[in-house]
Amino acid sequence: MKRQSKPTQEAPVALISGGNSGIGLASALRFARMGWRVALAARDAGKGAAAVAAVQEASGEGRFLRCDVREAAQCEAAVAETLAHFGRIDCLVNNAGVVLRNRTVVETTLEEWHRVFEVNLHGAFYLSKYALPSLIEAKGSIVNVSSYVGLVALAGLPAYGAAKGALVQLTRALAIDHAAQGVRANCVCPGTVRTPMTDKAWADYGEGAEEVWSVKHPLGRIAEAEEVAAAICFFASEDASFLTGVIMPVDGGITAA
Repeated sequence: MKRQSKPTQEAPVALISGGNSGIGLASALRFARMGWRVALAARDAGKGAAAVAAVQEASGEGRFLRCDVREAAQCEAAVAETLAHFGRIDCLVNNAGVVLRNRTVVETTLEEWHRVFEVNLHGAFYLSKYALPSLIEAKGSIVNVSSYVGLVALAGLPAYGAAKGALVQLTRALAIDHAAQGVRANCVCPGTVRTPMTDKAWADYGEGAEEVWSVKHPLGRIAEAEEVAAAICFFASEDASFLTGVIMPVDGGITAA
């Protein structure tokens, strides 16, 4: 993708939760190269500063917003700060997520269950709720980042699968409810992606983890974060102007098998 000049004050704005690493950061960099301005909402200020520097290096304009998506008030404040700084929101990317592996329903604690839903689902609801007035004004879009586990069941992932499946349905509800107002809502469902979250899972799993994960995908490998970011930015672009309510697996064929 060609490197762009610095965006103007009229350039569109993307607000990305979990924007300081992994898929969120890859999306921020891609948006920046497309000429968008980017607000990165996340908890870790240190990673946030590094992410903003990377966006600026990509000739973009970025701003870090300290936000724990489990807290409605912090989500509302992140939207307000984005609007105060940039003046608009054209795309909301609900990307913040957390996974809980190797737990059956019996083994999952109440605290774990609530945390998985708060991060993966409630945060998307909060940010969508508070960003929608600006998105309606801009005729913008929402892109939710679910998972292939939101489409098919895997052993040991009841909380994560249920939360990501609910995010798929929230996407469809947003698409139907706000189509007449010019707002589109779509969802990407990645397979296994090379991110810091995956690196941690592999470390816990032990030697050979990447090979085990790779062979589950018909393409024989896992995705790079940039490949998922490409789908996210496509949904935000004019090229997807007639797409809403779409649930797109970006999974190397795993849900087709």
